[in-house]
Amino acid sequence: MIARSLGTHGPRVSAIGLGCAGMSDEPADEAESIATIQTAIESGVTLLDTADFYGMGHNHLLLREALRGHTREQVVISDKFGGLRDPEGRFVGIDGRPASVKNFLTYTLRRLGTDYIDIYRPARLDSTVPVEDTIGAIADMVKAGYVRFIGLSEVGVTTIRRAQAVHPISDVQLEYSLFSRGIEAAILPTCRELGIGITAYGVLSHGLLSGQWSKERPHEPGSFASFSPRFNGANLDHNLALVEALRSLAEEKGAAVSQMAIAWVLARGENIVPLVGTRRRESLGESLKALNLQLTADDVARIEQAVPKGTVAGERYPAPLMALLDSEQDREQS
Repeated sequence: MIARSLGTHGPRVSAIGLGCAGMSDEPADEAESIATIQTAIESGVTLLDTADFYGMGHNHLLLREALRGHTREQVVISDKFGGLRDPEGRFVGIDGRPASVKNFLTYTLRRLGTDYIDIYRPARLDSTVPVEDTIGAIADMVKAGYVRFIGLSEVGVTTIRRAQAVHPISDVQLEYSLFSRGIEAAILPTCRELGIGITAYGVLSHGLLSGQWSKERPHEPGSFASFSPRFNGANLDHNLALVEALRSLAEEKGAAVSQMAIAWVLARGENIVPLVGTRRRESLGESLKALNLQLTADDVARIEQAVPKGTVAGERYPAPLMALLDSEQDREQS
């Protein structure tokens, strides 16, 4: 497995990480999910991304079960906190208060059955709490030995700089794909300037860039596609046409569309680590083959010509969820 460093201040991890959200927040086979995590580790994947609100704690318990038989040092656990949900699973806010930080962490350590979290990060910026206070509380936990590194998620340049002034930041988790390139305007250059890594989620645009989606495919109740603007109506027709343009290039390389999309993210810089969100061993294996694709500068140019920046139809999320993204203030058209 190829390894990359998460910025100047972060750990060295596998060049592709495993995102575990879909194993808990969408209909999934628990046994297959556990087997997928274990297969990932056996394949050399060390970075596992989770959150305390994925399945309201279910994801932590799933990960704990999957890690039985493995040493704690084999993996780097990246965990998000602060997302508030109601009994029906709806997001109802963000809590970044210092006391809450320590409370969330305490429950997380117990559910995961571990003494420390490798990378701990607020899921979103809490606009009611100075980011310095939130990061300061995590820094206290670093000093106490319960956290190794501090990360951020979906924040803009001003927030990144303010957080970095309190404690070194290992990486910022952001959606980044051929369909979501807004971070290129200001956030990505700022992270490179400050020596901060990027963990890129949504590299397949939540399945839209997998090459497996079609107009006829039904939306699973409660799935991301069921409420995402990019998967519905005329937006879906437009976006699938872009996928087909990418498919033509992938076939020339003897690769799948998904592998081409992941390889493009890998080619965007050594400070970027894509997170592959999958619930099945088969799709995990397909995604990891992207590491074998060596894209030339000409390949990258042709990919970006086939899927030009800013041509995707629809926003990433519905308006209420977009409003929670501090990162959106620094985006260019994506």
